[in-house]
Order: sequence, then structure tokens, then C-alpha cells
Amino acid sequence: MAAKHTSRHLDTLKLRRVAIDTYRENVAYLHRECAIYRAEGFQALSKIEVSVNDKKVLAVLNVVDDAAIVTPDELGLSEQAFAQIKAAEGGLVRVAHAEPPRSMDAVRRKIGGERLSQEDFSAVAMDIVGNRYSKMEMAAFLVAMGQAGLDRDEVYSLTRAMIESGERLDWHEPLVADKHCIGGIPGNRTSMLVVPIVAAHGMLIPKTSSRAITSPAGTADTMEVLAKIDLPPEALHRIVRQQRGCLAWGGTARLAPVDDVLISVERPLGIDSPGQLVASILAKKVAAGSTHLLIDIPVGPSAKVRHMHEALQLRKLFEFVGDRLGLHLEVIITDGRQPVGRGIGPALEARDVMQVLENDPQAPADLRQKALRLAGRVLEFDPDVRGGYGYAIARDILDSGRALAKMNSIIEAQGRQAPHPAPGPLTYEVTADQDGIVTGIDNFLLARLARMAGAPMDKGAGVDLFKKLGEPVTKGEALYRVHAEFNADFNFARALTREHGNGYSIGTTEQVPQFYVEF
Repeated sequence: MAAKHTSRHLDTLKLRRVAIDTYRENVAYLHRECAIYRAEGFQALSKIEVSVNDKKVLAVLNVVDDAAIVTPDELGLSEQAFAQIKAAEGGLVRVAHAEPPRSMDAVRRKIGGERLSQEDFSAVAMDIVGNRYSKMEMAAFLVAMGQAGLDRDEVYSLTRAMIESGERLDWHEPLVADKHCIGGIPGNRTSMLVVPIVAAHGMLIPKTSSRAITSPAGTADTMEVLAKIDLPPEALHRIVRQQRGCLAWGGTARLAPVDDVLISVERPLGIDSPGQLVASILAKKVAAGSTHLLIDIPVGPSAKVRHMHEALQLRKLFEFVGDRLGLHLEVIITDGRQPVGRGIGPALEARDVMQVLENDPQAPADLRQKALRLAGRVLEFDPDVRGGYGYAIARDILDSGRALAKMNSIIEAQGRQAPHPAPGPLTYEVTADQDGIVTGIDNFLLARLARMAGAPMDKGAGVDLFKKLGEPVTKGEALYRVHAEFNADFNFARALTREHGNGYSIGTTEQVPQFYVEF
């Protein structure tokens, strides 16, 4: 064994950059005829250790039969792995079997239904950030948490582990506000209105968001239509100090980076368990330096949270973990029966936001109203604002044009995008199949339809709504228009509509579901 070990480390291969984006996973490529591959008994999808001098990178192995990708005397690395190795192309690297991450034992115990400790979660988080986990192993961790469940102490431990995996911002101010919606409601772009209103008031509100996980657009995806969102930490600090707020993607700031890696696995799996959701949100907020946080939980028959008792349980979990982390946290439950605003998809949602800021008569009233109520609650974090007065202050800031001016200042500071993406040119309209009143709108189906049309990757793709709950329709009248940028996506969207219907229920006024909204 000793002789084999020595031989392995004396064998070298020439490094080759393989221009493939493997999205947050290190991938290595060896030719099937490579002498080291044969001698060491490597298998496809096994993990290997690539080293040059004192630098080591772990990667998942892909075996290649095409010498145009790598030759038998080369080792190829995907874009992410090549950037990490920090070696010149053509230089010599060594290859060895990688030791499995020790924290996988904790994952196996969680699969078996055991509770994990703070040390377990911290070890898993650091191994994930260190690229020691493959996506299959991360998927096992996520599914284990979803199936076995996390108790509230485990959620707290996971949140702390996520926070400790990266940088933590300190704004050196006693009140740093933020607002977050748990998602599940298409078009719900209230953050892009709350931030300029609160910043115009003078409160600090550095809003960092993730990209969409299972939705057709997140705040970061929609803001990217208007401005640059990939801000390095020094630029983020400068903009927030100047503008009192920002709307940026949190990935470049290395805030809870393990969460970004897990999200890259959650997205294709379409999973978002309650414990993981709470940990993900609170870890990002604490890492971003927030001291006061407003959480929005929409509830509706086709929302992420479908029943009031689930919302109340989730609120208790947020409050427990937030209190342990030292956050001033408030949770409100809002109406999730239908999309908020008219647009679903980045360009269409950005249009809605700007219409509200510009006090356009065509602006969606529900988006304006919800944003004002949320902004009012955030403003009441200010000790100089009396309880119940926040809404009136927020409305004055919006109506006076101060919110629009602040939003334009933030856009200019982050870097205005020009020209803005337009709604996709390939369109079709979906019509009502009978006369009546809109009694239900399927959030999930419309979100899926917008994604099939290309959102959020294609900024102009999405769904433009013409009818909302309680509104009258006649047979053959358009309910919404679907926008796509490419023929393949356009055809996928049409096929989904044919297979699953239009997502609208039509009946009588008495059948429109009522909802208790807690603000």
C-alpha cells in the first residue's frame, strides 16, 4: 500500500480548463485511457483530490472518451474548479482519491431520524462550503431534513452553522431594518417598494436577496432588470452608506454561502422544507447585519403555506429562532389567495413596481396597498414613529415622489441596466371558458407556466394577468397573456396550458373565498 501511495503522488497530469459551467459543483474530467485512471481504479462520479503545490481541490470525476475534451495525459477541470485551483493551464497537477467528508456520518444519522447537534450542522456546513460534498450528497442532506424534520433547536443550530459559513456585515448602527416574504405568491414584489420608501425615510435597509428557487422571479431577478445586483462587499457598503438602502444579490458578498450552494440543489428538486426555509432566511438576514426584521407569510389554497394553522406554526418557529439570534423580529400573515400585481416574471414585475413608484393610474392597486402596509410596519421599527402611524408616513413618501427619487438613486448607484428587457415577443392569450366571476386563481400553476415560458432565466418571459379575484368575465375574454422569448419555451408553455387548463375558477360572487388578513 505504501508503494502505491508514493507512486500515486509522483504521477502527474497536465491541467486543462474545460469551459463548462457546472453551477456550484467542482467537476474533473479524465480520459478513459489515462494511465492514472486505470491504475487507481477511479470510477465515474467518484470524488478525487486535485493538488498543485499546497493547493488542493476536491471534484466529482467524469470519465471522457473524447480526446477533444481531454487527452490521456491531461486532467480537465470545470470553470468553478479551475478558478479554485489557481494554477496555469498546462501546468502539472497530481490526482488522488478523496477522503469522504467526515460529516457525512451526520447526514446518515439524520436519514435514520436522529437529532443533530450544533457541532454536526457546523461540520456539514463547513464541508459543503469547502466543496467536499457532491450534489448527490447535498440532496441527501436536504431530503433527510425534509423527511425526518428538524425540531426548533435543530433549526437554530442549522441557522448558526449557515451564518458561520461566511462573512457577517456590521453596519455599526443600532437599527438595521429588513423585510422578507417566504415566497409562493407570484408577482409579490413588495420589497422593491418597501426599500425605497424606508430608505427615503432615512432608516438603513440593506436588502440582499437570493435568486428564485422555485418561483418565476425573486427580488434579485426582478431588480436585475433595472440595475446591476452583483455587488462586491466594498461597493455594497458604499452604496448603502450613500443611499441608506440597496436591492442586491447576496451571493457575491459571501453571506451564509452554504445557503447559496444548498439553494442550487433545492432549485431543480423543487423542495423547500419549513426548517430549511427558516434557517435560510434568518441566516442571510443576520449575516447581512439586520437587527430588525419583518417576515411576510402569505396564506392561500395554492400558496406555499395553505392553512392558517401552518402559518401560525411557522410564525412561532421564526420567533423562536429570531429571539435566540437576538433579532427584533415581527411576523405577519397576509392574503395569498392570488398573485400580487399583474406581472409574473422579471420584466413584467419590474414594470408593475415602477408603475407604483411613478403613481401611474394603471399601477396595480393590490401591489401598492400591500407594499404600503408592509413599509408602514417597517417604519414603526423607528422609535420616533408611533405605532399605527407608519402607513400614513409610507403613503406620503410614495405619493410625494420621494420613493421614486430614492429608487432611481439606488438604481444609478448600483449601475442602471440599459436598455431594460422588454416582455417576450412570442405571446398567446388564455381565455375564459364560461361567463361568471373569478372565484379562484392557481398560484402554483401560473408560476409554473411562467417558468415554462422561460422565467426567470429569460427576463422578458412570464405571464401578464388581466383578471383578478372577484372580477367579472365573459366566455372567450382574455384572462392573461403568456410571453416567451424562444420558440421552445413558447411551445412548452402552450402544452402546459392544454394539459392543465387555465388555472382560473369561475363561478358566482358568493363562491369567492374570504380571507382574514393579519397586518
